[in-house]
Amino acid sequence: MTEQTTFIPTENHPLEPFLPANAVLLMLGSFPPQQKRWSMDFFYPNLQNDMWRIFGLIFFNDKEHFLLPDRKAFNKEQIIDFLKKKGIALYDTASAVRRLQDNASDKFLEIVEPTDLSLLLKQLPHCRAIVTTGQKATDTLRSQLEVSEPPVGGKSPFNFEDRSLNLYRMPSSSRAYPLKLEKKAEVYRLMFNDLGIIQASTVKIIPQKACRFKK
Repeated sequence: MTEQTTFIPTENHPLEPFLPANAVLLMLGSFPPQQKRWSMDFFYPNLQNDMWRIFGLIFFNDKEHFLLPDRKAFNKEQIIDFLKKKGIALYDTASAVRRLQDNASDKFLEIVEPTDLSLLLKQLPHCRAIVTTGQKATDTLRSQLEVSEPPVGGKSPFNFEDRSLNLYRMPSSSRAYPLKLEKKAEVYRLMFNDLGIIQASTVKIIPQKACRFKK
C-alpha cells in the first residue's frame, strides 16, 4: 500500500510592502498569520499579537491606544497615520511560504520565496536600520545580507551599497515569547530612542545587558 503525500499549498504574501518615503526604520516579521486570524487588513493583524500594544505603551502609555472602541480590532487608519509620521516601514522576510501545520507559528513555516530585501532598501533612501521581530525573520534576513546576528535587544552594524545601517533584534511580539508585555515595550523603547524616533526623556532604562545595544 502506498502512503499518500499530503499536499501543502504555497501562500503568497497577501499585503504590499508598507514603505513611507521618509522611513528611517524597516520592521520585518516572518509572514502574516492565516487570514482567519486577522482583525484588520494590515501588518500584525492578530489580536493575540501584541505589537500594536507595545507601540501604544511606548508612545502613548496606553496598551489599548491602537484598538477600536469595541476592542475587537486594531485601528488600521490610525496605525498607518502614526507610522507615516514616525517614518517606520513594514514588511516581512518571506514573500511565499508553506504552512507545515495549521497555525501561526514561525516554527512550522517553510520559506518558499524570501523577500528581496535589496529591492526594499533601494526604495527607502533614508532608512538607517532594520529590525527583525523573531528568529525565523532574523535567519531569513541573514541569508541575504552579510550581518552578524545580534542578541535579543541588541544590534549589529552592516553595510548596504554605500550606506551604513544597523540590524536590531527585538523580542517577538507573539504571546508565545516568554516576556511580559511591559518588558518587551522597554526593549523596543530603547531601540526607538537609539534611532531618534522618540526623545531620550521618554526612555526608561532597565538594567538588562541585552538592551544596551552593544556591537
